[in-house]
Amino acid sequence: MPRTEAPPVTPTSRRRTSASVVLRSVLEHGPVARSTIARLTGLSPASVTDYCSRFTELGLIRESAAPRQSNGVGRPHVPVDLDDSRFVVGGVHVAVPYTTVALLDLRGRVLARRELKHEHTAPGPVLARAAEGLAALLADSPGCRPLGVGVAVGGWVDRDSGTVVEHPLLGWREVPVREVLGARTGLPVHVDGHARALVNAERLFGRARGSRSLLHLFVGNVVDSAFATNDEVHHGPRSQAGAIAHLPVPGGTEPCACGRTGCLQAELSERTLCRRARQAGVTEGVNPMHVVAAAAAGDPEAVRLLVERAGAIGRAVRLLLDVLNPETVVVTEVGTIHRADCLAALREGVGDERADSVVATSFPETVLAVAGGSVALDVLYRDPLTLSPQRS
Repeated sequence: MPRTEAPPVTPTSRRRTSASVVLRSVLEHGPVARSTIARLTGLSPASVTDYCSRFTELGLIRESAAPRQSNGVGRPHVPVDLDDSRFVVGGVHVAVPYTTVALLDLRGRVLARRELKHEHTAPGPVLARAAEGLAALLADSPGCRPLGVGVAVGGWVDRDSGTVVEHPLLGWREVPVREVLGARTGLPVHVDGHARALVNAERLFGRARGSRSLLHLFVGNVVDSAFATNDEVHHGPRSQAGAIAHLPVPGGTEPCACGRTGCLQAELSERTLCRRARQAGVTEGVNPMHVVAAAAAGDPEAVRLLVERAGAIGRAVRLLLDVLNPETVVVTEVGTIHRADCLAALREGVGDERADSVVATSFPETVLAVAGGSVALDVLYRDPLTLSPQRS
């Protein structure tokens, strides 16, 4: 079969990489002296000074108020830090029951958010309401200037074209999200799958920052995954990597829409959790947080459902660990977010040898908002000079 050639290293790509590592260094270590950035990145002091000057002009960084003396000798070092006071990104996460819209600062912190419940899931009305929701948030934040919008969606999402190729639970096929939302907002729009978005959030802003390889497992109504090595998320052809919904679960009994029984998403989804909770008399609705609330109130059936589900998720993680062998695994799942016994059951399912490598999401209260915003923030930190606004 034909060999895939690596893209050539050009002066433009080299500048893009250098700009990225400088801004990432400021994010991770700021306030930080330019000389320290040069040491951390291996770039020359002159190059670091040039990039920092350009970022300052663009409003992405600023000098810290208090200069640092260098061993009491010579001119003091004036550290630089992110300027998180003026720019924001919009975040949109489209789930099955509702869309989350949010504004995030350059550190990935959620400044404002709203949940927009779906009256129906046709893509046109959903995206129109998302644009209106973002506009309302920006109107309430007059001092903030938007850099762009990130959109995170489950299912099969083609990042390069900004298209949701297929999302069976929403009934979406070949939806040009970037085109539609860009026309409605007038802003650059970037689209990706929510598991990949959360990998980027973890490596930029979360506890998993610095991991050489990272697996993220998202368990909601949609169950999918994403994998990153050496700071690069694997997408595969047309961004189809990470589709694990139909992996078989040994002993699984849930029928799947694909015609088989015991597929991973059919067994572990929040829809299945809520249906089992209704059958057990725990709740009457379709909101998994009601199951969590019942468990917190002492309902033993709710506790059993959540803990058993977490153990099954752990066994699924163990299979993925055998295949991918990542340094760190992050799981986003309602039980492990809110209950220590669920995290313990998940780790038990993984097994003692690798249990310590498995952690819950770094964003327990804002995970969907962070997923959307991180799609745009990942683009910013990979190519800051392109995404940044022109100096006025």
